[in-house]
Amino acid sequence: MARQSRPRAVRGRPGTSRRPGVPVVWPQYDLLRDVGVRRHTGRNVEQLTWRWCGPLDTERFTAAWQSVVDRETVLRAAFAGEPKPRVVFHDHARAEVVRHRAGTVDWDRLLERDRRRGFDLRRPCPLRVTLVDLADAGSGRVTRVLLTFHHALLDAWSVFVLLEEVCRAYLAGGALPGGERRPDLRDWVGWLERQDPAPARDFWLGAVPGDTVAVLPARHGPRTRQRGLGRAEVRLSPADAGRLHRWAALRSVPDSSALQTVWALLLYRAARHGGAATVGFGVTVSGRGIALDGAERLPGPMRNCLPMVVRVDPEETVGRLLTALRDRALDMAAYEWVSTGQIHRWTGRSAVRSTGRSAGRTISRSNDRATGGSAGGATGGSAGGATGGSAGGAAGGAAGGELLESLVSVESAPRPLTSMRAELAAAGVVLEPERASGAWPDLPVALLVHRGGDGSLTFAVVHDRDRISDGDAHLLAGHCARLLRHLPSTGETTTAAAVLDVLAGEALPRIAPRTPAPGGKASRLRPHSTGGGAAVDRATSEP
Repeated sequence: MARQSRPRAVRGRPGTSRRPGVPVVWPQYDLLRDVGVRRHTGRNVEQLTWRWCGPLDTERFTAAWQSVVDRETVLRAAFAGEPKPRVVFHDHARAEVVRHRAGTVDWDRLLERDRRRGFDLRRPCPLRVTLVDLADAGSGRVTRVLLTFHHALLDAWSVFVLLEEVCRAYLAGGALPGGERRPDLRDWVGWLERQDPAPARDFWLGAVPGDTVAVLPARHGPRTRQRGLGRAEVRLSPADAGRLHRWAALRSVPDSSALQTVWALLLYRAARHGGAATVGFGVTVSGRGIALDGAERLPGPMRNCLPMVVRVDPEETVGRLLTALRDRALDMAAYEWVSTGQIHRWTGRSAVRSTGRSAGRTISRSNDRATGGSAGGATGGSAGGATGGSAGGAAGGAAGGELLESLVSVESAPRPLTSMRAELAAAGVVLEPERASGAWPDLPVALLVHRGGDGSLTFAVVHDRDRISDGDAHLLAGHCARLLRHLPSTGETTTAAAVLDVLAGEALPRIAPRTPAPGGKASRLRPHSTGGGAAVDRATSEP
């Protein structure tokens, strides 16, 4: 097949007719801002890349994607706001695949441009594919496969599942082989609606204290005079990461608990408390540990953010803090389908921000504008997205304030199908994952953690440069690295204060106040479902 000198877009059939929809659920609620004024900010858009080593037929690859789009309900889904907010399913949607010849595009600029392009969530297919041939691939043929997608309908786990399906279709000549139906987005929403919110509400009322929670890993500072998304990376060598893993394993905790321990200590340090204090931050969960058959193979926005709230006492041992975080994570596992927005409302927390964000946004099919004002009241609130977001609560002024302003996210993905690797290898193809970029969450700062194939541990402090400068983000990343390298040298009697002494004399990172954004009046986005997973539960639904 002849190579094209210009980017080549190959599309399937345009979407026209629609099927009945399903309600908007809490995890999607806040992300609907991106329909209009926030579409081109790049927020809540994630990108994953792979290296395709071997021959790649563009026409067959595109046909394979179209076959998966035709099969997968979520890839034909879109949002509609009239007469009530819902997710609607189109009969057809277009698979977008663009290929660039080697040397015709700058990779970093392509990533940024494609992320900022965003998605019109009123149209189906919240995912697009870009192929970039590599010039420095030696004698072999290597093509980068970039998948860009929006968290309102997909998460990274879903994209791994979808890519496996595409590979199956590619090896079958471009058409996805038949198979048994597995659960899809409609089944997940139905499962959420059947849940009784009362046990989850009781759990979170007991898990969240009534006092103020320290949520910022930095002290208040001046304006940064910067804009956009920033990323400060630090890498732990395989040796350092191995020591950390063995230290955690000896205490019967996962590596994620060690990472959360360090973040909790940094929150405590920034709050400048003299005694014990409560800190809070978001943690991501796959959302697939639910009692729904086939949930692990279900493409959808199931990845969720939950508030981790823990008491830090500088005189207690760091081991006690470590196990407290592990135990809280185990307790939360039964309720990983609950959104942060619901938790804020149940616990009477106020999280309506001063940036002009509303508890919801209308979705207009006639134009790209969406404005909002605070919904307030018992039914107000906006839920965080797949990577965590602003979580609305009850009426403003509720005791305690917000539960999170930062996020710790440890990368997770489904186990690869070894049979698929063997089949690709038989066709002369090797598919190698590259590092995930992560999404820009609707928070000032997030810690995104990725384990390399060599056993190293890379974590990126992804930050809103309007709030945290590049210099302060690098400072924060450096503090994380120092504490993580120090933990394996601690003993059973080492206190939290002794661990923080490692940073004695170091400057605290700074965070600027929120920048007021223009707001306005808008109709409230009122999900019409009354189930436990919808934005309005049975106890408080409005007519």
